[in-house]
Amino acid sequence: MSTVTMTAPVTRPGADEGRIGLRANLRHIGALVRRNVLQIKQDPESMFDVLLMPVIFILLFTYVFGGAIAGRGNQHEYIQRLVPGMMAMMAMNIAMAVGSGVNEDFQKGVMDRFRTMPIARSSVLIAKIVVEIGRMLIATAILLGMGFLLGLEIRGSIAQFLGAIALCTVFAAALMWIFILLGLTVKTPQAVQGMAMLVLMPLQFASSIFAPPSSMPGWLEGFTQVNPVSNLADAARALVNGEGPMAHPTLVTLGWAVAITAVTMPLAVRKFRSKT
Repeated sequence: MSTVTMTAPVTRPGADEGRIGLRANLRHIGALVRRNVLQIKQDPESMFDVLLMPVIFILLFTYVFGGAIAGRGNQHEYIQRLVPGMMAMMAMNIAMAVGSGVNEDFQKGVMDRFRTMPIARSSVLIAKIVVEIGRMLIATAILLGMGFLLGLEIRGSIAQFLGAIALCTVFAAALMWIFILLGLTVKTPQAVQGMAMLVLMPLQFASSIFAPPSSMPGWLEGFTQVNPVSNLADAARALVNGEGPMAHPTLVTLGWAVAITAVTMPLAVRKFRSKT
């Protein structure tokens, strides 16, 4: 494990974060981000999910389910629907990993060491999120690269296309606070993954990512329409394709992201401080 030296004013452990200035906070976050990146460099296998998941999923859903969902021979049009939706899916799946990582660091005693240092408690968790956002953007780039090879077209403007990526990133960052809180609450990384999958699977598959809600039973269609993942997928799809309602699903997604962050971020920081 690499050791990153951080310089900061001498402060008693657990001191009020308000005493630590913004510049020092950013310096601590940068040092912790570097520590997490060095961890990945020492364990490149931890990037397998980022590198392989987008390739496997896009090929699987395009050629195994695409004909059944969109009709045989319509895979090209299905790509226009699938890839923007899968950008939302990548955001959720990569976000899940941060909870397991936080829990594993506690198991190894790394977090206990951080809590004895004169740094803002939130900087440890924010650094985790910054690195996971980087991993998510790599996964998204691979997904889009595969999409372009299979015929994906950017039918909207470049600004709208970048807006779709930014929207998925913002929503993923909000979800990461949920998984960090989960990682600080349960006992093992395996429990984090198991509980996260129980939540993610229904949200992903009972959404508009893979199929239009109108093709689902009435009770499921109603759930799909209020599912925040559907709003994210619809917004990304409208921005990439340059058609369909954009403002409403985008605003709803941003509203969910703000609400999730406002509730779970303080809870996660408080749990981090008090966890034994």
